[in-house]
Amino acid sequence: MSPTLRRKLDESIVYIDNDSAPRIVPYAEDFLLEDLPVGTRVIYPKPPIKGLPNREAAIRYALNHPHDCPPLYAQLKPGMKITIAVDDISLPLPPMVTPDIRQTILEILLEMLAANHIDDIHIIIANSLHRRMTESEMKRMVGSKIHKEFYPDRYYNHDAEWAEGMINLGKTDHGEVLNINRRAAESDLLIYVNINLVPMDGGHKSVAVGLCDYESLRAHHEPQTIRDSHSYMDPPASALNTKCVRLGKLVDKNVNVFHIETALNNKMYDGQMSFLGKKEDDFTATDRLKFESIRWTLKKLPWAAKRKIFHSIASHYELIACHAGRTEPVHARILEKCFEQYAVEVKGQADILICGIPHISPYNVNAVLNPLLVQVMALGYFFNMFRGKPLIKKGGTMIITHPCYDDFDHEFHPSYIEFFHRLLPETRDAMKLRHKYELEFAHNPSYIEMYRRGHAYHGVHPFFMWYWGENGRQHVGRVIVAGAENAHVPAILGWDRADSLSEAIAMAKGEHGRGAEITMFHQPSIIMADVDAQPAKQQLQKTQTEIITIAGD
Repeated sequence: MSPTLRRKLDESIVYIDNDSAPRIVPYAEDFLLEDLPVGTRVIYPKPPIKGLPNREAAIRYALNHPHDCPPLYAQLKPGMKITIAVDDISLPLPPMVTPDIRQTILEILLEMLAANHIDDIHIIIANSLHRRMTESEMKRMVGSKIHKEFYPDRYYNHDAEWAEGMINLGKTDHGEVLNINRRAAESDLLIYVNINLVPMDGGHKSVAVGLCDYESLRAHHEPQTIRDSHSYMDPPASALNTKCVRLGKLVDKNVNVFHIETALNNKMYDGQMSFLGKKEDDFTATDRLKFESIRWTLKKLPWAAKRKIFHSIASHYELIACHAGRTEPVHARILEKCFEQYAVEVKGQADILICGIPHISPYNVNAVLNPLLVQVMALGYFFNMFRGKPLIKKGGTMIITHPCYDDFDHEFHPSYIEFFHRLLPETRDAMKLRHKYELEFAHNPSYIEMYRRGHAYHGVHPFFMWYWGENGRQHVGRVIVAGAENAHVPAILGWDRADSLSEAIAMAKGEHGRGAEITMFHQPSIIMADVDAQPAKQQLQKTQTEIITIAGD
């Protein structure tokens, strides 16, 4: 075979040639090192945007120069009743090195409230139907001083099943019901502290989803809404976002909300793991030695031990933007910064898309990534990481790498086990699952108690996770799991399996032909593919205009 010139059209895109280095592919709590076929397009995250030099100053500036409302200090009066809601542990991933950005914001806010003689302050974790954070997780997130002063009476998790703790805000003009946390709604001022890790976060979703209940979520956490969301990571093209905007406007009509939103760069790993942010062709001898050392160590450990190591590694994200004020202008500016960090222009769709599945998702911090969550990462998150066209063609093949172990965390995910082993063998049809079984799980008293008193995700949560993959399921023709250690987990999910990535690629080429276009999403870190999109600047302006248009409906 004659040598092929290495094509490098964009800093974030590499085409594999005869002389390319093998690629690192996440494989749960491990890595594969794979030679990819010549011509494979590998999409890398953009280099991290340099963090703001003084994040405390950036936060204070945002509070003093908010969008479409007076500065925060001008809104404060002695004796006010204030609630501060914060995003839960599902963001960012992995949890960031301490002090967490939420701690820094809270320290500034509490200092400002104390200076204005305000002491009726509650801090509520906006976990919606996610699991309650443990005390140690809560302490890590806000620091010892705040934890000691506020926990547990004035620093606690939202409880969506506490009827007296919820209040109805009415319905949207489309009939969507909204019940939210009573303490937050009845406060003189609700301050929401957000971290925006992916474009579907923040904005109207923060309060309308983070502090609501099951009845309120039913309007949009359902299969048809997900099918109607072309990409739920592209807000103007997301029916999910449209419904959240309607509900959020209802919040803004009834509650005085002051949003603080933040954007982080994609500096996921630093130090000994920093080589994961480089292209393999650019590795130094030291980088290769570090990688081989890690692989050698991991090879000797069982999955549980590997998991413990990976969950102990914190991310090194840096603050790149902070805005405060009213919901829509704040969120538009944060989205702009997020897309500046994540968006990569891509020409053309792929027949075969390769995605390595890492050890973590928003729903398994400090737990195993169970089969349902592997499905969420593949067909929910990675499929939806696009604007314009999907990165994979209609009917294309997605290849993922994961052992697909049949393992669930019994404390965090009890209802997932019943969903996976009792319901999915009967049907994978999301519509049937919703109509036949969703209410049974949602109102199961055991699951409700485990959510309220323990640390379990709500009984209905596995349904939402299955729906999350619905538009990917409708678009992708076939999913092949490379490296699956068993046959029954892929079979229950409706997927094929292969012993290796090369076998999976051969299986996919057998269907799409020898000339099939192959693309690999290189992980870790977040990428948004602008597929056959307008130039980035025009796309950004279009997105901002559409967000404002939707918000103004």
